[in-house]
Amino acid sequence: MTVIIILLAMVASGYGLLSGHGADEKGRAGWFTSIRGEKVELYGRGIYQYDSFSVATQAIAQDGVTLAAGVPLLLVALVMSLRGRVRGRLLLAGALGYFTYTYASYCFLATYNNLFLIYVMLFSASLFAFILTLRSLEREKLEGLFKAGLPSRSIGLFLLFITCMILMLWLGRIVDSLRQGTAPEGLEHYTTLVIQALDLAILLPLLAVTGILLIRRQPFGNLLASVVIVKVAALLTSITMMIVGMLKAGVHVSTVELIVFPAFNVGVFVCLYLLLRNVQESGGRE
Repeated sequence: MTVIIILLAMVASGYGLLSGHGADEKGRAGWFTSIRGEKVELYGRGIYQYDSFSVATQAIAQDGVTLAAGVPLLLVALVMSLRGRVRGRLLLAGALGYFTYTYASYCFLATYNNLFLIYVMLFSASLFAFILTLRSLEREKLEGLFKAGLPSRSIGLFLLFITCMILMLWLGRIVDSLRQGTAPEGLEHYTTLVIQALDLAILLPLLAVTGILLIRRQPFGNLLASVVIVKVAALLTSITMMIVGMLKAGVHVSTVELIVFPAFNVGVFVCLYLLLRNVQESGGRE
């Protein structure tokens, strides 16, 4: 399934990057008013022609990260895993978590296009490959999976901090729109807030549970942390590149998002380094 994911992701992300490339900038479909009265500019070209200019810009940036970093990470993790390395399986589970989240958002957020079935296959294959990889890790002796020197408490507190900050960011956007009786910022012509739903329902609770287990030094928390942090590192890298792409395209980015997400990106990579450095390979081998 991982090989299938790699091949399909190369097709989806490659086509997303190249589709509409070189087209006249004036080829955008122009502005229109959504049913909620919001002025929306469509991208107007390529596979994302019916998406808003903002969402299409983010999707193209994410395609670039998936092709340049996500696919190579998945390939390297698969090779390491096949060689029996615990680090390989940890990286593989985290990378598959990233692909699951990414193509779930493409399935439910992106305006319907010719890659829809590929998005669905990637979402499905990534989800089930992630579950199977996680099950294989659960068979390890969790107590001996990481060295005693792992700074579990510090990593757990950082994950809880990220959880609280993103929670306040998303709830602030939603509650403010409820108070004013208007559509949330960034809804544009879409039907609902897909990313916020995925984060509030799945990602943030998972981060919170992982953080608590780490603080309590529970062995399963170490396992969850390694998987979650790889996934979050890949996701935050995508978000950082999305922000760069949006700024280059002249799309508005809030000051909070401009500061918070890149800062979290650096912190998560530090946590990832600490986790991988403290993995105890089978038989005590490094």
